[in-house]
Amino acid sequence: MTPLIISKFGIWTFTLVDYISLIAATTNAFNGALLARRPDHYKHFTLVGVIILAYAGGIGGGIIRDILVDKIPTPLENPWYIVACTGAAALALWIDYAAEKRFKDGLFQFMTAFSLPWYAIVGVQAAIGANLGYAAAVLIGIIATTAGRWIIDVACNCVPKQLVRGEFFVAAAALTGIAYLVCNQGFGLSVVVSTVIAFFAGFGFRLLSQWFGWEEWEPWEPEALRGGEKARKTLGEGLHAEFDRDA
Repeated sequence: MTPLIISKFGIWTFTLVDYISLIAATTNAFNGALLARRPDHYKHFTLVGVIILAYAGGIGGGIIRDILVDKIPTPLENPWYIVACTGAAALALWIDYAAEKRFKDGLFQFMTAFSLPWYAIVGVQAAIGANLGYAAAVLIGIIATTAGRWIIDVACNCVPKQLVRGEFFVAAAALTGIAYLVCNQGFGLSVVVSTVIAFFAGFGFRLLSQWFGWEEWEPWEPEALRGGEKARKTLGEGLHAEFDRDA
């Protein structure tokens, strides 16, 4: 019998959900490494420190998801998660070194929009597989999507992204999960078709939010605090600044 650790390297044994989960882990690890190098998060991290934060972004949400549905975390069983997340961190560091200022804002925003729906979809699939209700499935999808960012923000001594105004970070994860449930459970569409529709729903909404600067609403605040928040670039402004630097 093939040893378990060897058999887990056989990607031909992966299910569709395994592939989707691996995509989610890889893209989120890439984002985690880029985030660790941003001025608002960087704390003189070592090379190992950046890779660890990439792991947190890549597999942190998946581990918490699996614990919530009472199973051994998939990233701890399958070595491809560590391999892929390490490669994603290395790629992010290379881009950070080679590109200097170029691509940092625009690429990071685009990749956060691209990576966000994957873990939401896998989280919902895991909850359905555990026979949980639809509301719980959406909630687990949100947690799986955003937990990695929470870990990185806390490790970098920053306020977690989920708690502050931004381009509908949590709402995009919720929309993705709901779209998957409607397609798969409501209309009986296949996993592939439901995944594609849910991905483009979440990705499209997040990308439009970044492009146009749509943000969550805040309650009222003291007048003295209203002028102290730093303005953020939209996705369009970030890309325009990067590609027109030498114009």
